[in-house]
Amino acid sequence: MQKLVVIGAGMASGRMLEHLFEAAPGDFDVTLFNAEPRGNYNRIMLSPVLSGEKSYDEIVTHDADWYARNGVHCRFGERVTAIDRARKVVLGASGDEVPYDKLVIATGSNPFIVPLPGHDLDGVVAYRDLDDTNRMIAAAGPGRRAVVIGGGLLGLEAAAGLRLRGMEVTVVHLPGHLMERQLDPAAGYLLRRTLGERGIEVLCGANSKEIVGQDGKVAALRLEDGTEIACDILVMAVGIRPAAALGREAGLTTGRAIAVDATMTTSDPDVLALGECVEFEGQLFGLVAPLYDQAKVAAQTLLGQSAAFVPREVSTKLKVTGCDLFSAGDFAEGEGREDIVFRDPARGVYKRLVLKDDRIVGAVMYGDTADGNWFYGLMKDGADVSAMRETLIFGPGFQGGAPADPMAAVAALPDEAEICGCNGVSKGMIVKAIEGGAHTLDAIKTCTKASGSCGGCSGLVEQVLALTLGGEFVKPAVKPVCGCTDLTHEELRRLIRSKSLKSMPEVMQELGWKTPDGCPSCRPALNFYLLVEWPLEYRDDLQSRFVNERNHGNIQKDGTYSVMPRMFGGMTNADELRAIADAADKYGAAVKVTGGQRIDLLGIRKEDLPSIWADLGAAGMVSGHAYTKGLRTVKTCVGTDWCRFGTQDSTGLGIRLEKRLWGSWTPHKFKLAVTGCPRNCAEATCKDLGVVCVESGYEIGVGGAAGIELKATEPLAKVATEAEVIDITVAFLQLYREGANYLDRPHKWIAKTGGLDWIRARVVDDLDSRRALIERFDISQSVYQKDPWADHVATRAALYTPLADLTKEAAE
Repeated sequence: MQKLVVIGAGMASGRMLEHLFEAAPGDFDVTLFNAEPRGNYNRIMLSPVLSGEKSYDEIVTHDADWYARNGVHCRFGERVTAIDRARKVVLGASGDEVPYDKLVIATGSNPFIVPLPGHDLDGVVAYRDLDDTNRMIAAAGPGRRAVVIGGGLLGLEAAAGLRLRGMEVTVVHLPGHLMERQLDPAAGYLLRRTLGERGIEVLCGANSKEIVGQDGKVAALRLEDGTEIACDILVMAVGIRPAAALGREAGLTTGRAIAVDATMTTSDPDVLALGECVEFEGQLFGLVAPLYDQAKVAAQTLLGQSAAFVPREVSTKLKVTGCDLFSAGDFAEGEGREDIVFRDPARGVYKRLVLKDDRIVGAVMYGDTADGNWFYGLMKDGADVSAMRETLIFGPGFQGGAPADPMAAVAALPDEAEICGCNGVSKGMIVKAIEGGAHTLDAIKTCTKASGSCGGCSGLVEQVLALTLGGEFVKPAVKPVCGCTDLTHEELRRLIRSKSLKSMPEVMQELGWKTPDGCPSCRPALNFYLLVEWPLEYRDDLQSRFVNERNHGNIQKDGTYSVMPRMFGGMTNADELRAIADAADKYGAAVKVTGGQRIDLLGIRKEDLPSIWADLGAAGMVSGHAYTKGLRTVKTCVGTDWCRFGTQDSTGLGIRLEKRLWGSWTPHKFKLAVTGCPRNCAEATCKDLGVVCVESGYEIGVGGAAGIELKATEPLAKVATEAEVIDITVAFLQLYREGANYLDRPHKWIAKTGGLDWIRARVVDDLDSRRALIERFDISQSVYQKDPWADHVATRAALYTPLADLTKEAAE
């Protein structure tokens, strides 16, 4: 095996390793250094993470299992301090020397920080990696202010993300219009107008002079004209510089970056470089498409194959919701150039094609970018467009006369036309995958990686699917929450989070509800999603709950209710039994022992509910929540207390779990059990979460069902202590609360997440993730772990007292 050392675990080196392992598994002994304390993730998707539309876990491209499967020695969080090319070793910050046969430098780039006075104040951040993103998220919040210096792609994505986090955002840009490298002034104006409509203030032609601080923290940005813009955080997004210092210090040939030839080899034949840290024929590279091309070439070079990197034209899209923008090529003024321009001010649509010698050399589109890939293909091919000059601006559907069907643009693309710019996937490659049996978007993504990076081409990939399969194509069914909205449950949750919507009227107004007040389907779901997302800010809406939850009892077929006090872990005592017996006599209730080890009082009239709650509460009993979409019971056996087979204190653990979890609202009812030995008397293996006690500790299973569907639990974890059982259970419950669609039981949610490995990684393996989930659960419990019976009784008493006082005052 060749010893391969890779410095930098970014997208370029990650794609190179994929190519290597696919072509020659086991041929390389790989050591991977990364200054960040993590592996490869999709940096293109940091903007959705910032806005709250995605989580970090969703953008990880290579997880710990992937590195382990491929035998990669990961040294994450460790910088390389030097390269000794003579001895062919790399020196890590730990002091270790790691030998190599081949070395790949993929150190990326560093953000440029404008050296303004105050640039080192706390609260001044760059926007380059996950740590920067997390710093911005931590500083964000409704009513807080942010200033972003830089109106390029990255700056605008940062501004949009912070705005969606509820901040007041001002973009400060020195040139006269936004994204001046990609847009002409007209398109820049439309973009600025759209951002203004979204609450983002844009100042173009503004020169920053000084960052003003207070107590060591950023307080404002002062402009050249004396204007001060107050801020709680200031984001620098003014460009990047290749991180070439390591190569330069090692004596490699460098210019602005590490110089490479077409094989991605540096001036040292045993050292390759790729990504943003390299320079090829005077060019630098910052977009992912050419980086992935470099990755493929580098892998082929390491494998001893012939390959050559050829820079290509790239197109640009803006990942800001509601801003449809496409730019490609060169649209500057020049000798012999002509413009074709289309404007529709009412729709906010602007298109400009730049032609030279009857060929497209540049394209700018705003508001309607559907034909962007077609124009881009014509530009890359150098196609003569003179024959279609009169109708060219209207796209492929208008060539040859009347408008064609909506699929005309895709049909007109040649096989070599690029569909996915991030991964360099052509239409022909997708068609070939479809003919090979890939008939869904997910299958195409797996086979070709198309739509697997930024996702911007997903719609186009689906159009290629529809065109190729014809009548066999089945568009994935997207089921909305209800008829009041076209949004799915997943989209609704994401937008509530990303737009900081904290009340039902806000949700319905901002997300375009079709009915004034919603319906019985969407209101309970909305109430739950708001309750989970904003436990401290949102006030539970009782009228949006089902009848049982409104009345805190189960309605029966004769209109009476059943009342069920909670018996923690199925345990009770003589005083509680006397209170139940007295209540049964007083209110004429039938008494039933339930399957969940509790006693049900049946036949209670609605008007008697407050009284029976008060009577049972006086005995110290609380609601069993048998009527809720929430925690029901924690069923137990007698465990080591009484049973000769018991291996652990199952009863005590069940009680501790139930006391920890009761009162928590969940997408559907949630049942647990703890059984003291594998004989399983408490039926733990068919619950939403079950714990089986064994000699060595505890086995936790999840996703069981014993209702309409019968399903055994799947193993989640084996642990040695009760504390671990409780923590993992709490984390699992919170992950379910945050991720499941309303009315989905855990086993359905698990299937939709992609399986138990994804869940295990977050609640078992990743201790930081587990702690964060527990912390969020505890915040919610601080508001909602209270007895609704006692609340109702107290409310009635509070209402009664003022009435009595008023009567007394009137009499006097």
